[in-house]
Amino acid sequence: MSFFDNRPIGIFDSGFGGLTVARAMIDLLPREEIIYVGDTARYPYGPRTAEEIGTYSHEIVDHLVTVEGSKMVVVACNTAASFSLEDLRREFDIPILGVIEPGLRAALRATQNGQVGVIGTVGTVASGAYQRAASALSDEIEVHCYACPGFVEFVERGDTGSDQVHVLAERLLEPLVHLGVDTLLLGCTHYPFLARTIADVMGRGVLLISSAEETAFDARTELLDSVAPRDPSIARQHRFLSSGDAQWFAQMGGRLLGPELVVAEHVTFGH
Repeated sequence: MSFFDNRPIGIFDSGFGGLTVARAMIDLLPREEIIYVGDTARYPYGPRTAEEIGTYSHEIVDHLVTVEGSKMVVVACNTAASFSLEDLRREFDIPILGVIEPGLRAALRATQNGQVGVIGTVGTVASGAYQRAASALSDEIEVHCYACPGFVEFVERGDTGSDQVHVLAERLLEPLVHLGVDTLLLGCTHYPFLARTIADVMGRGVLLISSAEETAFDARTELLDSVAPRDPSIARQHRFLSSGDAQWFAQMGGRLLGPELVVAEHVTFGH
């Protein structure tokens, strides 16, 4: 007898970046129902303190679990995963997945010269999460982590290809160009929206890696091993929640994600 779990999969990010993960999940797991939370009232998370990020993450996961009934949650925000993932796994009794290890595994597999670059928010890089994960995964590959302040704000404004973005990318990525990395992990789920600009600055010989697809593969494995898939005979409806302006989130997010995001609902966290 087949066993199904028809509860949704929760995904959250500080804003729009996690939509890259949502897109990969929708494509890879077409029978599953997604509930996405963009905490746009409190983004960006990069400059926030570890305590603030922990509080925000707990509030959102608690909502996804207790209110929305999620069977699994993906922390589709590198900053939140850096500071909160282990605490969330201790506090909730459902699978909580992050985006750090999946992306890093893909980058370590892809590199040919053993020089891997990782770019992320100030908070993510300062947390040391990628450095620790890299040490645990391989002692033969050098991983160079650099913060890219300003990238998230450009994406959240919908500016992904202007001259200003290109100038900022040239300045921030210059050290990695000189280091000769052949693989660059986009260690923030917002950054794939800037992939064209980043690739132009880094040059043709550098492979860009997004954690979105690898995270979706991890989610599929978790579904088969520890949870259960959704009954394919039951209709599903993806939902998108925003702690900020829901109409703006739907307009901007729809351009980034695709036709699944037409309407967003407002949700409130904290006091």
